[in-house]
Amino acid sequence: MAERAPVWHLYVPKFVTTLRHGYGVADLRRDLIAGLTVAIVALPLSMALAIASGAPPAVGLHTAIVAGFLISLLGGSRVQVGGPTAAFIPVVFGVIANYGYDGLIMATLMAGIMLILAGLLRLGTLVRYMPQPVITGFTAGIAVSIFSSQIKDLLGLDITTLPAEFFERWQSYYANIGSINLAATGLAFGTLALLIVMRRYRPNWPAFLIAVVVASLATMLFKLPVETIVSHFGPIPREFPMPHLPNFELARMHELLPSAFTIAFLGGVESLLSAVVSDGMIDGRHRSNCELVAQGVANTASAMVGGLPATGAIVRTATNVRAGARSPVAGMAHAVFILLFVVIAAPLANQVPLPAMAALLLIVAWNMSEIERIRQLMRSPIGDRMVLIVTFVLTVTVDLTVAVQVGVVLAAFLFMHRMSEIVALESSVDLVEHDEDDFNDVKGVDERATLPADVEAYRVSGPLFFAVANRIEDVLRAFGRPPRVFILRLRQVPMIDASGATAIGNLVARCRRDGVALIFTGLQTQPARILADMGINPDGTTLRYADDFAEALTMLAVADTTAEKA
Repeated sequence: MAERAPVWHLYVPKFVTTLRHGYGVADLRRDLIAGLTVAIVALPLSMALAIASGAPPAVGLHTAIVAGFLISLLGGSRVQVGGPTAAFIPVVFGVIANYGYDGLIMATLMAGIMLILAGLLRLGTLVRYMPQPVITGFTAGIAVSIFSSQIKDLLGLDITTLPAEFFERWQSYYANIGSINLAATGLAFGTLALLIVMRRYRPNWPAFLIAVVVASLATMLFKLPVETIVSHFGPIPREFPMPHLPNFELARMHELLPSAFTIAFLGGVESLLSAVVSDGMIDGRHRSNCELVAQGVANTASAMVGGLPATGAIVRTATNVRAGARSPVAGMAHAVFILLFVVIAAPLANQVPLPAMAALLLIVAWNMSEIERIRQLMRSPIGDRMVLIVTFVLTVTVDLTVAVQVGVVLAAFLFMHRMSEIVALESSVDLVEHDEDDFNDVKGVDERATLPADVEAYRVSGPLFFAVANRIEDVLRAFGRPPRVFILRLRQVPMIDASGATAIGNLVARCRRDGVALIFTGLQTQPARILADMGINPDGTTLRYADDFAEALTMLAVADTTAEKA
């Protein structure tokens, strides 16, 4: 048996392994172009996220520079781009409101240490066990919180201190509705309309940057009476802050522990979800524990320069991939380009109007809401729907930490209830097991031997639920080359939940993309109903159903005969 690789291999950054496998001038050129493209997207977004969090816009830029560079340099994903993200807005806003900005620095530093420890303890893979309704619930809740936080700047309301709590915030809006600024409202909705039009007709244009430039020019040209970055926060400094450590007080650290845990949890989940998305786009494989260590180092460094919490940014990562990024150099380059902007052209951002930034964040909130995913999950079993709704409501009205804790506990109880209703369930069965190699005539014939060379078959045994659903998506990665036909034997799957159905849907989409014909055999009543309810149905080409393995082989024979005649 081959010796296992040393554990430290799991913590070698993708930057190092990419260089070891060969890196040329052409790769560098593509990475620099991708880095510049991402920087154009990240520049206005980083300032907007900082403003929405209750911090000066320069802080968002510093976070994008320091954390963005370190996440790419040390991370376990080849194309991940990091920085401040919208997911942190309600958390950061609440910490600043309750503990001041010094409290946020301490909480971010503590969260960074937690993430490093989580990576060293190899806890990264545990994120895979997060149920899909919980993830979608708190993500949509964060989107609503972001929308709620932008009404002040969107309407130009005269509110000195905006409450952090959801209901109190809307009471404040109602009490100050008479101070609405029509110029600010018109500028905000004009910017929003411009973003929507560009998203519809020019999706490849840097919409955020164009909208901010147009809004700034309109503000100066027409001398609109609206707040700008310079009037509200002062000029953006060109100087970069020097690293320093906050004062460590045990009582203060104990007080900030729940906030630090929330930041660490959200940073870890968001970064690994972004890494999974990037894996799907480049057909790669990230190292989750290495990624957590990198996130921890990045957040620690961000706190030392007075920055915000940071994590992997899904939108910027997707932009990076579409721009042709080949390695972590692209993410590092994006941070360098933002640094050059701060040093050379920071005064250009001083006239950016705050209503335009609010319009940007409304688009960000809409993108985060995952409406289509919510619609799909709302067709799932009633228990999964309740987990989604409860997590969403608690995220909006109470707290993200409470929402996730309650959501996971509810999902666990729901799973246990489902298991109690299944009477014929084998235990200690691997999720995906190959047909056994059979040398004993008493045991029957090796069915796998009857398959052609370009056909693969796997059997799934046991319930396909959130804790194991992710392994379904790893099946096709096990093959060096995608097979022509893939048979998935599901007779021993008595139950499937929303996460399992989502994984099956992703498998179908991947097979469709790779030109692989997929056949499900022995699908039981409950899994068939859930798949149908969530829009996964046989189409006669990419996906077909067969009653048993023998019928699947007959389908193959008929298809091959038809192909030969053609």
